[in-house]
Amino acid sequence: MKKIVLFALMVIFSIGAYSYEKRDILQKESTAIELSTALVKDFSEIGFPDYKNRNFWNNLPDAIKQQYVEAAEKYLDHNWPAVKATDYLEIIRSGDRRQGAYASPSAALQALVMGELVEGKGRFIDQIINGAWFYSEQTWWGWSAHITAQKAAHGLPDVNEPTIDLGVGEIANVLSWTWFLFKEEFDKVHPLISNRLKQEIMNKAVIPYYERDDFWWMGFGSRSVNNWNPWTNHNMLTAILILEDDQEKKIKNVEKVIRSLDVFVNSYPNDGGCDEGPSYWGRAGASLYQCLDLLRRATNNKFNVYDNQLIKNMGTYIYKAYIEYPYFINFADADATTGGRVAIIYNYGKDIADPIMQQFGAFLAQKQDWGKKKPGEKVDEQILQLMYLNEIGNAKAKDALISDFWLPETEVGGGRDKADTSYGFFFAAKGGHNAESHNHNDLGSCVLYINGKPCLIDLGRETYTAKTFSNQRYDIWTMQSQYHNIPKINGFDQLPGREYKAKETRFKSNNRQIVFSTDIADAYPKEANVKKWERSYQLDRGKQFIIKDVYQFNKMPQKASTLNFVTYSKVSESKPGSLLLEGEDFTLELKYDTKLVTPKIEFTEVTDSGLKRYWPDGITRIVFTLNNLKTSGENKITIVKK
Repeated sequence: MKKIVLFALMVIFSIGAYSYEKRDILQKESTAIELSTALVKDFSEIGFPDYKNRNFWNNLPDAIKQQYVEAAEKYLDHNWPAVKATDYLEIIRSGDRRQGAYASPSAALQALVMGELVEGKGRFIDQIINGAWFYSEQTWWGWSAHITAQKAAHGLPDVNEPTIDLGVGEIANVLSWTWFLFKEEFDKVHPLISNRLKQEIMNKAVIPYYERDDFWWMGFGSRSVNNWNPWTNHNMLTAILILEDDQEKKIKNVEKVIRSLDVFVNSYPNDGGCDEGPSYWGRAGASLYQCLDLLRRATNNKFNVYDNQLIKNMGTYIYKAYIEYPYFINFADADATTGGRVAIIYNYGKDIADPIMQQFGAFLAQKQDWGKKKPGEKVDEQILQLMYLNEIGNAKAKDALISDFWLPETEVGGGRDKADTSYGFFFAAKGGHNAESHNHNDLGSCVLYINGKPCLIDLGRETYTAKTFSNQRYDIWTMQSQYHNIPKINGFDQLPGREYKAKETRFKSNNRQIVFSTDIADAYPKEANVKKWERSYQLDRGKQFIIKDVYQFNKMPQKASTLNFVTYSKVSESKPGSLLLEGEDFTLELKYDTKLVTPKIEFTEVTDSGLKRYWPDGITRIVFTLNNLKTSGENKITIVKK
């Protein structure tokens, strides 16, 4: 099992899509502002509302305060069930990650913290103490899938080797804020409570961060990094700023955070594209912004890199990958729908002076009943949202329905019939390579939406298990090229690996049409004997969507080649050369040449809980077999509105 997971960490989590450019934007800014003199000495100087700031908490909307109190009341009798040894061991027994076992106590503690903040009567303090004590007694705060970072055998955490994963970072953040907010209240009960809590955070998270450089997500070794880097660094930066009393140590390790973050930023292409997808952007580009925002606040607004074009591009990616609420382009493991991170999108757009992004954040806020429902996410993230409750609620809001976009290094592009409306066609397509972060074998694939609703889809991924991040990843059907909108060539699917890549990827757009094309021949094994396979997508704005394949083999193909399309629409045969695609409030006609291809319609029931969030009614795969295949040829499929 350990061997399997190590393979996964090498292959699945690799961002190395682009040449590493040592820009070191953050370190240069740190030097320019003289971080050692600019950094605050005490976290309270930053200006976040604390427990004693009753004016802030009392002036929140009554409905939100009531929701917080009601949520906290559900945990007044919470028993704090232990994370059992068997919860950890299940990862090596069945592959089940048992995420619920780790999420439950965190949810309880945060509900109690927020309930006490808004009520301010001390009613929840004892249970907050119980939560802090629960975590103080726990061996490790991470997630079972990540135990492999330790030297001891996989399956159970080693108390003698504290390691830092996503889960440890999350809990370190929550507990640090709990300590900051309620230290004085804890001391009124017993002085050992806050002392013990701080000691445990330091020993299990902060000191390991200080002393070790070999956690892969830090980026100080040979491994590439992904969203783990800014996500975990933000949590550790928070803990360091709150808990570290020695100013020299604080400065030294904030500088370490900055060096680590620069590895992440250096790994990104100039176009700012997130190859992990929009839902993972929430813990990639968005978490980077959280780090930048916290660094700015902790230096009295001196640390500021928002004028840098790459930092801007890493933000604006989120609305470029947007289709219509709640749908986003979901290549790789990304989710088909996401609410975005409203306050971050709004404030990121504000800081980089991008009105489209800022107004998009306000639009998303409206969609999610901003100001009427209590915010989600961790304690610090909820507090920040509450701080901007009125500003975002009163801000100009506009949907980000841009005409088209092109990320030339990420090799993702697309667009819609007309800007500022979701009516009509929207498509996006990708090139790249098959070792992208959270990779699927999907070079040349596309998604197609009509009137903001899914037609040709990217399935996404099933619920994560140990198999997902192992050398068996591509045994999973959703990861295979034949379940994306691309061909099986001469009997072969695409293969994973950096060497399996698209080439000659091009994009052009004007008022009349958008064209994306890429040669995907090199994404297939040599045995496919394919010299060229150019897949192109052409959107004739307001008229039709054309999928074209132009191919050339090195020698006469011996096995069948098929064109595969996955759809959430109901598919029926209208007449020879025509299929009907019926979806939510639309009917499309798919036209094909009966002399060149023969279709087969396959319905698949969706049973996985993860996929059922998006495709509850099952999916249909259309498999076109190329007839009388020769050493070269071409085929065209046209989709029009009925």
